[in-house]
Amino acid sequence: MKKSISGLCLMMLLALMACNTPNPKQIPEATPYEANWESLSKHQQSPEWFADAKLGIYFHWGLYSVPAYGNEWYPSNMYQEGHDVMKHHKETWGDPKDFNYHDFVPMFKAEHFDAKDWVQLFKDAGAKFGGPCAQHHDGYAMWDSKVNPWNVVNRGPGKDITGEMMKELKANGLKTIATFHHARNLQRFKDRPDYWGANDSHYAYNPAWATSSTDPDTAKLYGNIPAEEFHQYWFAQLKEVIDQYSPDIIWFDSWLNLIPEQYRQEFAAYYLNEAKKTNQDVVIAYKQYDMPSSVGVLDIEQGGKKDLSESVWLTDVTLSHGSWCYTEGQTYKTADMVVRNMIDVWSKNGVVLLNISPKANGIIPEEQRTVLHEIGAWMKEFGQAVYNTRPYYIYGFGNAKVSDGHFGGQSASTEYTADDFRFLQSKDGKTIYMFMLGKPEVGKTIETMKLIPCHFMPATPIKRISVMGSDVEVDWKMGKRVFEFTIPDAPMNDIATVFKIEVE
Repeated sequence: MKKSISGLCLMMLLALMACNTPNPKQIPEATPYEANWESLSKHQQSPEWFADAKLGIYFHWGLYSVPAYGNEWYPSNMYQEGHDVMKHHKETWGDPKDFNYHDFVPMFKAEHFDAKDWVQLFKDAGAKFGGPCAQHHDGYAMWDSKVNPWNVVNRGPGKDITGEMMKELKANGLKTIATFHHARNLQRFKDRPDYWGANDSHYAYNPAWATSSTDPDTAKLYGNIPAEEFHQYWFAQLKEVIDQYSPDIIWFDSWLNLIPEQYRQEFAAYYLNEAKKTNQDVVIAYKQYDMPSSVGVLDIEQGGKKDLSESVWLTDVTLSHGSWCYTEGQTYKTADMVVRNMIDVWSKNGVVLLNISPKANGIIPEEQRTVLHEIGAWMKEFGQAVYNTRPYYIYGFGNAKVSDGHFGGQSASTEYTADDFRFLQSKDGKTIYMFMLGKPEVGKTIETMKLIPCHFMPATPIKRISVMGSDVEVDWKMGKRVFEFTIPDAPMNDIATVFKIEVE
């Protein structure tokens, strides 16, 4: 039956596609980037491959994985009087005066770590890039370092975790990421216990009263060095990872603003100039206002934007409830929650960086593997609607109650249902993908005005609507103001069903 059509305006689609397609900012090949924001802003902060990738996986894994209690802030909290972690530490390991954080080093053996297995798991989950948390706030380096004596090769498992992962990721055609959280490592307030409160670890990650902080051997681990020396040390570790592994993305946690602007600019110039030598289109990811938006990609932790963004952005979310690192008794989000929230991110021009939590011995718990495989099964079935796509002119519509995220935007734990819809489109604008964030009810009729960009006859018609995965056609009609379609009797996905809308 020939369907009457009305709805999508070709002129608007083309204009919107033009807005969503980045215009690469060129810098002459012979001209190096200089350490100032004007020069650094000439690079394309979000390369095409990054907008295409949609999903990456990384992991919080280090010395804090040994006690497996509380969270990755264990090395700070274990020194704070009255804190639950200090109580646990005393009961389990002894008084911090006798058993310090660095005493966990010999216990971090990573004996079951297998880079090939981990990377295959990342691929099976649908990730297009991956890598390690190269250094958390605790000052312990997850690579073979000559700059930082406290690293996985010299003190710990005797394995270059970052090197092995980067090599295997590249061998499998995945892009690479190294995340850095070490801007917080310096004991900035050790001489000011009254500054913001002596027990506020958020302002002094390594408490000044840490027993080991007077030991010169542990000075770099605990950030107990002069500020100027620390800032040089911060930069030197970044240069080392760039020189040894050439990551495609360098990602920074919050509080990067505590590093003087000069060093942030010198880092960016060094990274971008080295990337030119290796012919890489790299990404610098930052949080809050720690870098100019013209230089890097904004990351929103554990959340996302509430509306469609003109620029590509990133969110880092963890698979677990609570801690980012492995802890005993840890629980995890379900695959449907993770995928539906990822679809929401993608529909708003975002990219997802998903965190997993390996055990200290290098085993990724089976519960995490199960969720990743479920995510991967969905991605395999509907990847055409995800990878290499761009946002539609609206992100979608629905009834989900969205709560505010702790770090801005909205929460990454929003509960979506089949009454919530999201959109993406192919780069050429000829296919629109409509996601129902749940399992639709067969025979139900959906009426909406949200698909119609204007209330006039369209310049381009809809040719066909089908259910992805079954190719069953959908009965639909469109009047001047209402688009209506009926859910057909076809296999539907429990996580999210995708309808493929083909336009001329």
